[in-house]
Amino acid sequence: MQIATLGDIHVHYRDDGDPAGAPVVFANSLGTDLRLWDAVLPLLPPGLRLIRYDMRGHGLTDAPPAPYSMGGLITDAERLIDHLGVRDCVFVGLSIGGMIAQGLAAKRLDLIRALVLSNTAARIGTPAIWGERIAAVAAGGVEPLADAVMERWFSKPFRATPGMRLWRNMLTGTPAQGYAGCSAAISGTDLMTPTSGLRLPTLAIAGSEDGSTPPDLVRETADLIPGSQFHLIRGAGHLPCVERPDAFAAVLTDFLTRIGHAAR
Repeated sequence: MQIATLGDIHVHYRDDGDPAGAPVVFANSLGTDLRLWDAVLPLLPPGLRLIRYDMRGHGLTDAPPAPYSMGGLITDAERLIDHLGVRDCVFVGLSIGGMIAQGLAAKRLDLIRALVLSNTAARIGTPAIWGERIAAVAAGGVEPLADAVMERWFSKPFRATPGMRLWRNMLTGTPAQGYAGCSAAISGTDLMTPTSGLRLPTLAIAGSEDGSTPPDLVRETADLIPGSQFHLIRGAGHLPCVERPDAFAAVLTDFLTRIGHAAR
């Protein structure tokens, strides 16, 4: 395990692959940890430096009292990348991780040369929806939300497999403070203006069965960035890197090679 002390927080991360390779940084979704990318990383081209981390309130990273701000989550990512001496990375973010990606690119373009925005948007949900979810977590923890979240996350066929239990257990193991804190960060975030000012290679990925960030919402965000590409993974929900790791790795590899970040 690798732990970075970043200001007021200890962040758990992994730094795999070639230490001298072109860096790719991965940020996970609400209610998951860095294991979200386990099935994808072995399918990527050799020679890359692959960095992933548990965001504030998730996995083995500290879970300070809620609420959190999106600015704070962006600063955590910024400090980790600086701590690791990384520049010109491709930042791959899923859901809230994709919001962090957009905000970090707007703040520190020297750190990021390209974005992959998976199952995310410039604005997700409404303050009322997130307020209800935060109140539910305060009353009973994450467990009462789990079945509804699984329906939004995964396609019906995947929900019938034993593998779904792993992700339900990961979700319910998320600290209540972490889930509520990051929910508050999403609730207060609207990145439409900063994202519309971005000018860098961008790939947006959506899942056809995604009940959290439907394809049209992902495409709307991609359209804010001139020249961005959009790819739909059919048969997958909110976590296509879990349901269709082969398809996710293939489209990511194609993007990395086309922008010259990975060897053909």
